Amino acid sequence: MRGGEVGTAGAPWRPEGRTGPVRRLYDWMLHWADTPHGTTALFLLCLAESSFFPLPPDPLLVALCLGAPRKALRLAGIATAASVLGGVVGYLIGAGAWEVMDELFYRYVPGVTPEAFARVGTWYDRYDFWAIFVAGLTPIPYKVFTLSAGVFGINLSVFVIASVTSRGLRFYLEGLLLRTWGAPIAGFIDRHFDRLTIAFAVILVGGFLLIEIVT
Repeated sequence: MRGGEVGTAGAPWRPEGRTGPVRRLYDWMLHWADTPHGTTALFLLCLAESSFFPLPPDPLLVALCLGAPRKALRLAGIATAASVLGGVVGYLIGAGAWEVMDELFYRYVPGVTPEAFARVGTWYDRYDFWAIFVAGLTPIPYKVFTLSAGVFGINLSVFVIASVTSRGLRFYLEGLLLRTWGAPIAGFIDRHFDRLTIAFAVILVGGFLLIEIVT
């Protein structure tokens, strides 16, 4: 860790089980945690992941939080702000430039396909807020929802509120866990965080739907 910047500070944790081009991309992303530019890289990668970058920024957030646990919540705030800002950029691309850029995204951005857009469109018909919320919280590609929200004309205020809520819950939960337990929890996050966020989203959304049905 150089220049007083947040970094891993020799933290031993690294995501496991990834090989080939994906592993190299992960390694490239994680190397920023050992440079003076870790926080800037986190902001830019969170910004990019919301519309086109193929990998989630969570491993970099984890590595940075391990290097500076006291700054974990600040880092979570940076990740949230950048991710939501990137989501708005994706929304604006979908709303204003999709007819020009759609083939580019379909060809080069993993998860962004005509089939995915058609499926998301049916979800938006009934659950605009909750569709965005679940995508922002869970491993479902958030970029598909940011772009398609603009394409399908989802209310921008609804989009922003859902994004802030879901991205904030995701990143602040990671930051809080790492600030509290540090390195011992990092491997657990890498192995189980996706399942935990899915379960949390199901419980939360299911509870609100149950209240709606009962009332």
